[in-house]
Amino acid sequence: MSATAEDLACMDRALALAEHARGHARPNPAVGCVVTQQGTLVGEGWTQPPGGPHAEVVALERAGARARGATAFVTLEPCDHAGRTGPCTRALIDAGVARVVIAAADPDPIAAGGRATLEAAGIDVTTGLRADVAREQNAAFLHPLETGRPLLTVKLAVSLDGRIAAADGTSQWLTGSGTRQRAHRLRADCDAVVVGAGTVLTDDPRLTVRLDESTRQPLRVVLDRRARTAAGARVYDDAAPSLAIVGAEADAGHLVDAGVGVARLPAADGDGDDAGDLLAALAMLGSRGVQSALLEGGARLVASSLAAGCADRLAVHIAPVWLGDDGRPGAVGLDIRTLSEAPRFGLESVARVGDDAVLHCRAPAPVPDPGARDPEPHAPHGTSGGLRPGRGAVPPNTEAG
Repeated sequence: MSATAEDLACMDRALALAEHARGHARPNPAVGCVVTQQGTLVGEGWTQPPGGPHAEVVALERAGARARGATAFVTLEPCDHAGRTGPCTRALIDAGVARVVIAAADPDPIAAGGRATLEAAGIDVTTGLRADVAREQNAAFLHPLETGRPLLTVKLAVSLDGRIAAADGTSQWLTGSGTRQRAHRLRADCDAVVVGAGTVLTDDPRLTVRLDESTRQPLRVVLDRRARTAAGARVYDDAAPSLAIVGAEADAGHLVDAGVGVARLPAADGDGDDAGDLLAALAMLGSRGVQSALLEGGARLVASSLAAGCADRLAVHIAPVWLGDDGRPGAVGLDIRTLSEAPRFGLESVARVGDDAVLHCRAPAPVPDPGARDPEPHAPHGTSGGLRPGRGAVPPNTEAG
């Protein structure tokens, strides 16, 4: 059955609500829910921080008795397990909801099975409406479940000729203050920031989030196979959690003695492989609950991410300056002999920030949602179409729950 304009408007509203949970619901997915009764909105909400109610529960509480016989629009398949909160499937069933429209399926083996449980209870269930939008909204949640590693964004600040520093190594500041603020936002949106040992030895960065508003700090990760970094490096200070990932046989006693967190890569033949090290490190981070990571260099590590095919997103900040042939390139060691071997990305957005250009790209061919179809163009998030607001709608600029 094709989606109606009302269905599309309701799901777009649910997707807009889910944006309120982005960054606040982690490690849970950002989910929005809208409950309607004969075309009138009677309840809505989004997932609260861990330990708080999920989107469906918030929306159903707002709907109250009006949820009986209603339709619920949910951006991700309702969970079917009792974690910190009860299963959302049970809340929908107990509320007497007659129909549930789901954007994207949940591949989490712990939480999955919601659709089957709802259908077994006699509820009419439709899946796949706006699935592509919902999957992108929760890419950081879904990607580790489907690949075993965090969603990786590679960030580069480069000149017009693709250089990250001048011949003498100077790079501060290549881009403007507005662009650098965006870089801090990228850090804040990720669970971990990853750099190579060379970056620490050369620049001694802190890798912290420095924004006006209060925010949590991501895990700072140094990929340092030979344990070359000093325990006194700023990346290992107390401003944020940190982790050095070293080789299996590396002498990391100076780091351990100083209280630096250390993890070891699996043993490798010879000197190891940069791309293999990065993949192993990402798998290690995934096993520790890291859902998204930002790779900030150096040039060899950037090349490794491209060679390994694990650069899922690119954030390229371009300054209107030319650094010449002797400037330091953004990627070193990437063996590309012909155009057909070059990694290609899809351009998602281009923005001007001061005098800089900011490009966001993504790797092609994302994992599809099985059975999902979303051929209709969708309205911008937050538009209501033919949806009539009722007493269960969230007032503007207020939080649900």
